[in-house]
Amino acid sequence: MNSTNILKLDVSDDKVSFASSIETARQAAEAEQYKLEETIQSVRLLKPECDKLDYALAASSGALCGLIDIFLVGKPGESPIGKLTDQWFTKRTMDFAKLCGWDGKGDASSAIRCLEKKFCVPYDQRGAGDAAAAVFSLSPKDHHFKSLGHNPTLLGLFFSILDQFTNQSHFVSGGELISLQDADGSFKLQGNNIPSKLFCGFANWFGHLISDISGSSGSKGRGMGIPSPFWAWTNDIIAIKRSLNMPVSEFDHNLNELALSIYKKGYDFRFQTAQLIPVFINETIVRLIYAVRRMIKYFVETDGTERSASAMWNACEPFTNPTVKRMLTVAHGTFCLIDLGDATMRGFAAGGGSLNVTEFFLRLNVAGVGRFTISLYGEAKRAVNVYKAEADARFAEREKKIIENYQKGLSELSRIYDDRNLVNFVHDLKCSDMYEQALLKSAILAEKRNVPESEILRKKQDIDFYFRGR
Repeated sequence: MNSTNILKLDVSDDKVSFASSIETARQAAEAEQYKLEETIQSVRLLKPECDKLDYALAASSGALCGLIDIFLVGKPGESPIGKLTDQWFTKRTMDFAKLCGWDGKGDASSAIRCLEKKFCVPYDQRGAGDAAAAVFSLSPKDHHFKSLGHNPTLLGLFFSILDQFTNQSHFVSGGELISLQDADGSFKLQGNNIPSKLFCGFANWFGHLISDISGSSGSKGRGMGIPSPFWAWTNDIIAIKRSLNMPVSEFDHNLNELALSIYKKGYDFRFQTAQLIPVFINETIVRLIYAVRRMIKYFVETDGTERSASAMWNACEPFTNPTVKRMLTVAHGTFCLIDLGDATMRGFAAGGGSLNVTEFFLRLNVAGVGRFTISLYGEAKRAVNVYKAEADARFAEREKKIIENYQKGLSELSRIYDDRNLVNFVHDLKCSDMYEQALLKSAILAEKRNVPESEILRKKQDIDFYFRGR
């Protein structure tokens, strides 16, 4: 079997060069093989490498935090952690009042009263003695939820600024968006131009939310705080649909009524924060377990002379790798399974055999469900990426075999043609007094490569003739 390998010759004013040779072809093949190896290894980097102990520890963390949620979070009014978060928010409200000029004398009601006066808004109708009591069915127990300006959402901010500019008050009640014109005759938004008024409107919205986060100044007991951001969106959906003259569905109305009912029982921003605590503990424990196990493994398997801080961090960082993300999915899934089981059983117990929906959602940890949903989304996305990477890896494996066979062929050609000793005639061509020896070497190389006799350049005239064209 004859093999032909022709080297393209390029002649310029002062140098002669080849586009390729066996050695350069071999180097190019090695570079291509390295890229194919990276493609094949990319699949491994996308797949989790959890062992049985990883799964067991992750599930144990989820179970532990599920028990914390059942016995220490529970539902509003029966929550030891909830009492702690209530106290924390009360102290933060007092601290904020001091920053805003409160003298620090008195209790939390005094601090809240100071903030209410400083961050006055036109939409603070409570229903007790107000016209809104009959028109909007407002009461001190629900006006923070129904008033859109009291909602800690983007739409709540929008309606707060709108009400402050127009001296209105917008409410969602009975599945309808209702506005009260000339809501407060004494209210005046500060600022001399639009940008300054917008800033003052935002400051009033934020400051008034802080004043109400632990209840109003006249509250007795725990007080009604601001609604949780998750359930406040049920108001926003109705407000958006009514503003666009779209019908409000029965589902939207029922969901809004459910959100209002659990709010009246104490499910507000403070209790939503209490529910975040076991979810955060679960997240922290799993990441800590992963990092500690991998750090120990790194020190056991790595020689002391080869250790470095960067290598150790790459081995145990608990944030971006798929292994720790799989462990988090298992942990949060276990947490949600225990929490959902508890909420379901207590819901049926409270309903006397039928599910009491209000009791169920009072105990359901929405923050945990949301975090588990994020993990499931990440798992699905990684599965798609792995599927694509595996297809690329299978193709790369086939290419790798071809490259390996090609490299073996190049090694055989290099042995037959003695390429290293003969292709140095390029250097000889650069020296005008050595061109005859260079031509002789090039002719021998051409013969070894089975170049037809009519194509071999043996003399300088042949080269000139070749480049002029024939």
